Amino acid sequence: MPKVSVEIPQHILDDLSEHIGDDKKFVNLSDAIRTACRKMLDMMEEIDRKHGRLKPEGD
Repeated sequence: MPKVSVEIPQHILDDLSEHIGDDKKFVNLSDAIRTACRKMLDMMEEIDRKHGRLKPEGD
């Protein structure tokens, strides 16, 4: 899997850290960032579909 380096403000990392670890939503920071990227891409795809820039699913 490729590695990507990004700069993220400390307050966002602090907020994310509350959700990372044993018995929390994400196992590590990479998992949290991958999940956020996937969700953003899904949202962008839905917006594109609503604006006619993508075919509806199943076509």
